[in-house]
Amino acid sequence: MEKHKKRKPVEKQKRGEVLVAIVPRPLDLTYAREQHWYRIPVEHVEKFLKRRWPPKWLALYQTKAFGAEGYAVHYYAHVEKISMVTRRELFPEEAANEKAERRYYKISLAPLERLLRPIVSRRLRRIVFIPTTMEKFTNAVEINDLYDESPLEDKLWAAMKRLGIHAERQDYVHAGEQNYALDFAIYCAKGNIDVETDGDRWHIDATKSRLDNRRDNDLETYGWRTLRFSSQQIREELETYCAPTVSDNVNHLGGIEEPGKFMPRKIHPQAGKGIYQPSIFDSAQTNQTRAPELDLDDDELWKHLDD
Repeated sequence: MEKHKKRKPVEKQKRGEVLVAIVPRPLDLTYAREQHWYRIPVEHVEKFLKRRWPPKWLALYQTKAFGAEGYAVHYYAHVEKISMVTRRELFPEEAANEKAERRYYKISLAPLERLLRPIVSRRLRRIVFIPTTMEKFTNAVEINDLYDESPLEDKLWAAMKRLGIHAERQDYVHAGEQNYALDFAIYCAKGNIDVETDGDRWHIDATKSRLDNRRDNDLETYGWRTLRFSSQQIREELETYCAPTVSDNVNHLGGIEEPGKFMPRKIHPQAGKGIYQPSIFDSAQTNQTRAPELDLDDDELWKHLDD
C-alpha cells in the first residue's frame, strides 16, 4: 500500500538524484505498487541516462492510459537497489522468444508514496525520462519545473514564469526530415517561438554554428521563430533584454495560445514586476488539452520496450 506523504527536501542536492520515468500502462504501475520494482533496458540507460545514473528516487509519470490521472506524476518511491537482470528473470511466465535474454536494470523500490499535489503536464505531453534533483521535485508544480539541463535555462525559465509565459521545456518538434529538441517551445496564435540558451562555447564552435543555422532555417520553414541568448546576456541582461524580448515576440505573434481557452493571451508589460497576476484559470491544472504529439523513432519512446 502506498503512503501519502508530503515531499521533503534534502540538505544536499545532487543532479540526477530523482528520475522521473514514464509508466505507459496500468500493469506497469501494478508492478511498482505491488511488487515494488520498475525496469529500464540497459541500452537506454547508456543512451539517455548515463550522466545521471543511478537515481536515489524514482517518480512515475502516468500516460493517457490512466484517464483522469494521466499526464501527471502522482507517485514516487525511494530506490532500494538496482540490479541487472534478463527479461526471462523478470517475466518467467512468458514463453521463450528472442527477447528473453534482453538485459534490464531492475530498480527495486520502497513502498510507493502518493503526492499530495500531482505534478501535471500543462499540454499533456508524452515524456520518457527526466533526471532531476530532489529540490526541484519537491517544489515542482508542473512537469516543466522538473528539467535540470543547465543553470542558464533555469534562470530564463524563472524569468518567463514571472511574466506568465507558458513554455514547454525540452520539447521535440518535427521540421522537414529532422526531429529537433527545443530548450523552450512557446506556442502562439500566429506562429511559435523556439528559445535557445547558448553556452559560451557556441560562439567559437564553427561546426555547431553551421548546424544551428540549418536547424534554425528548418524550424523557420515550419513556422518557428528562433531566439538565442548567450550566457552573458542571461547573466547580465535577463530582466532588461532577454525576458522582454521573449515577451515582445509572444505579443507580436498574437499572444500565447493556451489549451482550453478561446482567446490567446498576451503578456502584460508589468507582469514581471508583480503588478499583473495571472488568473486562477492560468494555473497548470486547468489547461488540460493535449498538444500535438511528435511521432518519434522507436528509440525515443517507452512503448517499444515491450514490443
